[in-house]
Amino acid sequence: MKFFIDTANLAQIKEAQALGVLDGVTTNPSLMAKEGITGKNSILKHYVDICNLVEGDVSAEVNALDYDGMIKEGEELAELHEQIVVKLPMTKEGVMAAKYFSDKGIKTNVTLVFSAGQALLAAKAGATYVSPFIGRLDDVSTDGLNLIEEIRLIYDNYGYETQILAASVRHTMHIVNCAKIGADVMTGPLSAIYGLLKHPLTDIGLAQFVADFEKGNK
Repeated sequence: MKFFIDTANLAQIKEAQALGVLDGVTTNPSLMAKEGITGKNSILKHYVDICNLVEGDVSAEVNALDYDGMIKEGEELAELHEQIVVKLPMTKEGVMAAKYFSDKGIKTNVTLVFSAGQALLAAKAGATYVSPFIGRLDDVSTDGLNLIEEIRLIYDNYGYETQILAASVRHTMHIVNCAKIGADVMTGPLSAIYGLLKHPLTDIGLAQFVADFEKGNK
C-alpha cells in the first residue's frame, strides 16, 4: 500500500519524507489556500517545490470546469515536472479529460468520487488513480470503507489497472482498514500516519527494557 500525504505544507512533506515511508503527495485548491499560496505563478512554483522534495507522484488539480479549460490547465501542469499527476473532478468533462490525458500517456487522478459507478467510469477512461472520499461519506452516515470494497471488487472483476486512492482519510484506523480491504494508496494527514506508530504495550515494553538495562549496568 502506498502512503501519500494530503497537504501543501512543505514542512509536513519534509517530515513525512524523513520518516521513510512517503510515496507521494496529493493537493487541492483548498490546501493551497490554507498555506497562503495564491496566484497562478506561485501555485505552479509550489507544485515544483513539492516535486523536488519527494520521489513519487504529486497530484495537482485543475480549476477549470469545462473540458477545454481542463485540457489547457492539465497540459500546463503536466509540463511542470514528470512527477505531476493531473487531478480532475468526477464530472462528464472530467471523465472526457481523463480519457484525453490517458491517450497521451499523462497520469491522472479522478477526484471527488462517492460511488462505485463513478469509479467504474474513471477506470474505463483510463485514469491512473481514482479518489473515493471515505471520510466525507462517513460524515453523512454512509460507510466510506464499503465503497472501497465495492470498487476493489469491480476492478478485480475486470482487471482494471486504475489504482484506488483512498482519500479524505481522517485517522489511523481508516488507514488500517483501507489496507485490509485492498486500497492501493491512501492519502491523509501526517497525524494519521504517525498514529500507526503508537501502541501502549510498545511504550510499556520499551520502558521496562530501559529500566532493566539501567538496573543491570549501574
